[in-house]
This record gives sequence, structure tokens and C-alpha cells, in this order.
Amino acid sequence: MGDHTSLLIIGAGPFGLALSAYARAHEIEHTIVGRPMEFWKQHMPKQMLLRSHCDWHLDPLGEHTIEQYLQALELRPKDVEPLSLAFYLDYCNWFIQQKELEIVDAQVESLDRSGESFIATLDNGTTITADRAVIAVGFLYFENIPDSLRALFPSGRFSHTSQTCDFSDLENKSVLIIGGRQSAFEWTALVHEAGAKEIHVSYRHPTPSFEESDWSWVAGAVSSIATEPGWFRKLPSEERDRINQRQWAEGRLKLEPWLAPRITNDKTTLHPESEIVACEEKPNGRMEITLNDGTKFIADHVILATGYKVDVSRIPFLANGNILEQLTTRNNFPALDDYLESNIPGLFFTSMCATQDFGSFFGFTVSVRASASLIGSRLNQSALDQRFESP
Repeated sequence: MGDHTSLLIIGAGPFGLALSAYARAHEIEHTIVGRPMEFWKQHMPKQMLLRSHCDWHLDPLGEHTIEQYLQALELRPKDVEPLSLAFYLDYCNWFIQQKELEIVDAQVESLDRSGESFIATLDNGTTITADRAVIAVGFLYFENIPDSLRALFPSGRFSHTSQTCDFSDLENKSVLIIGGRQSAFEWTALVHEAGAKEIHVSYRHPTPSFEESDWSWVAGAVSSIATEPGWFRKLPSEERDRINQRQWAEGRLKLEPWLAPRITNDKTTLHPESEIVACEEKPNGRMEITLNDGTKFIADHVILATGYKVDVSRIPFLANGNILEQLTTRNNFPALDDYLESNIPGLFFTSMCATQDFGSFFGFTVSVRASASLIGSRLNQSALDQRFESP
């Protein structure tokens, strides 16, 4: 019949690791399944710098923080900020070791609900039954490629940023990047540094400002979410909109200042307030791109920095099981209560899947501890209720 666990955590990224650490500290029997930090390792460029800060650590107990890790290395935050992807992955490995987290290095192929239990079938042929399950899959399944762009470019000549992490094939090539936010400009810098012949960047809005984002207020907001379940959801709609707009402005209307000198060169051309209106594949295989202002240029490859869009039906292990037919959704997001629990008792969603109900904070690692605390408090309450109900 396979193994049984009280709690199954699907996903071994930051949100899954934080919850596993919480569960272990509170003696909640659990199993975490996933390839540790897979999205970060496989779908982010090794040279990438993060917008995360040293206080955006994983530990809901406040023990094994990034600053604690720095002390072990005899370093200070100013020595490592902006954080490199390599440093953050090293911290995550250290965190896993310090917390003694045991991760089943496998993928869930299907998740089903049977009676009051969940049944997960893994790609190694084993099954796990669980009383409760948490889906913490992050960005992996939600890359957004608008149909209009998919139809515009020849097959095989474009890729999403999440699938474009090795730039060696772009050396001496002409590249078009579509998008005008942080990822678009960081990929622009990385493509240039990899030796691209020329780079064009097209986006529909004015160029964002190159200035340091102010995230100082975010920790307080996220703390309120953790300590006052329902806090964000119960705010007047105008206040929720104001908070989301402020988060959006910090994350989307500003570019990290360390990017500016890296994209200022004679090989990079920015095209603000522009759109692609035509793409003609030439006999030599190159593409002639036309913008709405009549500008034309040649590109060998197109990178789509078009972000992510949640649709739970795109999660393969849900599509392969019977969960979706029972799950209540709104705008393709799961409908969640104040503790991140769906309408299916015992089934929780976090990370990107929670951003509709809990705000855009949950698209950032600053929220991993709040997520763990919310789900953990519901699990603890359920365990307490069961003790009182036992004869």
C-alpha cells in the first residue's frame, strides 16, 4: 500500500523547506517530497543576483537565519548583498543540514483524494498516503507565454526566461528580449555578458527607474499575516489594493541600480513603449522584427520575460489525479481560507498559488515563514482537537 504520513509536503523549495522545519520543530510527523531547490537550480541563471535580502530567511523559529549562516562564514550582510544565486543555494543547503530535514528526492506524478486521505504516486514507483497535504510548487508550472506572442514567432525560435538559463548558444547572436521589468533587464545584462552580438529590448511602458527598492515595510505586513490570520483578507478592498500597489511599485516600477551600468553599452538598444507587430523569417533563417513605430531589426532568438500566471490545472500531478474535480477555484487560483486551506479538508496551497487570497507577498521568499506559521497553526489545532475527541 506504500508509506503513510500525517502530513505530505509537495515541493522542496523555500516554502516547502520552511514548513518542513516548522513541522519537525513541532513534532508533526511529515514527509517532504521534491528535488531540493530544483527551480532555482534548473530555471535560474547561475550568474543571477537576487532581490532577496538577508532578513528573508527560511526559519520560522528564527534560529537558522541567513545572518546566522553569515556568522559561521565570518561575513556580514554588506559582504554578500545583493545576494547571488550561488550564495542563496549554499544557505539553503546549510539550512537543510542544520534542520536535519529528510527530503524524498522524487517527483509526485499524481495526487488523489480517497475518503479522508490523499494518495501520492511518485515517479520512483512508490506511493504515499497522507492525512493532509500541502502543495508548495512555486513558479515551476506557471510560465506565461501569451498566445499572441506564441503565434507571432516561428516554433523553436523563442523561449521563456525560465527556460533560458545557459547563454552560451547566444554568443555572437542577435537577441530580442520582450518585457520591461527586473527579469527582462537582468537577462539583458547576462546575455550581453555572454557575448551576444546585439540585444534589443521591447516593452510597452516607460523604462522603470534604476533605484533601490524599499522593502522595509514588507516584513511588518507579512508578520501581520502570520500572527493575525485573515488580517490581509479582512482589510477594506481599498487598503488591500493600496498594499498590493505599493508592493507592485517596489517590485515592478523599479530596477535594481546595479543593473544600470550592465545594460548601458553600444550593443544594447532599449525600445520603451513599443510592441512587436510583425516577425518575418528570412531565407537565411534569421528573423526580421518590426515594431509598432516602424523600427526594424534582425534577431536570431527571442527571450520572453513575460512572467508567470497561476492556473492550478497546469500542475501535472493534479491534472493526473482527481483533485481538480473537487477543488473550488477563482480565476484559476485555489480558493483558500485564512490558513491557506482549500475547500478540500486537509489540502493546503502556498507560494504563488496563494497570491490571489494573500497578496503578492506570497510570490516572494519573504513570506515563507508566515506561510509555515499559518499552515502549522491549523495543523496544531487539528492535532489538539483530535486529542480532545479521543476516548
